[in-house]
Amino acid sequence: FAYSKSNSLIFDNINLQINKGECIGIMGPSGGGKTTLSDILMSLLIPQQGQIFIDDINILKNQDSISRWRQNVAHVPQDIFLSDESFKENIAFGVDKSQINIKKLKHVSKMANISDFIESLPSDYDTRIGDRGGMLSGGQRQRIAIARALYRDSELLVLDEATSALDNKTEDNVMKTIKNIKGNLTIVLIAHRLRTLEVCDKVFRVELGKVIELN
Repeated sequence: FAYSKSNSLIFDNINLQINKGECIGIMGPSGGGKTTLSDILMSLLIPQQGQIFIDDINILKNQDSISRWRQNVAHVPQDIFLSDESFKENIAFGVDKSQINIKKLKHVSKMANISDFIESLPSDYDTRIGDRGGMLSGGQRQRIAIARALYRDSELLVLDEATSALDNKTEDNVMKTIKNIKGNLTIVLIAHRLRTLEVCDKVFRVELGKVIELN
């Protein structure tokens, strides 16, 4: 893969396998290609050569396959989009308010370790979260994003430096959430710090155009 206006390859002859239900860590220096790799996995970037197989299907074969794969992916960036609406509407984002499944909403909130906080509020799931989640801490915003991915029944959850702006204690709480949902979906966790990736089943280092699995 190379960006359109660049003559140099970001990745050259890479090959990796991710099994369903695994938690995969991706680390490497700034500018080394971690986010580019995750964008390729999510099919937001299309490589000039190569294939991406989900089971035995090459998802790059046509636009329909790419679109269907994207519907199975949830992305949690460092700065999550939250609307000035209720917890209910932010977790079931994009679902008509009248169609929200409350039982499912509570289940995914519990899995994401955010239910106790929400249910302690006077209006619980109907409480408005403020502009861009202003009433929430960084860790709570991340857990709302994880609950949203679970509500969508996403197959792949990509957390791109999602905890890098958090202090160690808050990051540890988010990592407990990741441990709690492991196995329910496939997780790709991108981070600078190796301690963040201790929860992972496998860790890959991205550097100088290669992707190397660490032992």
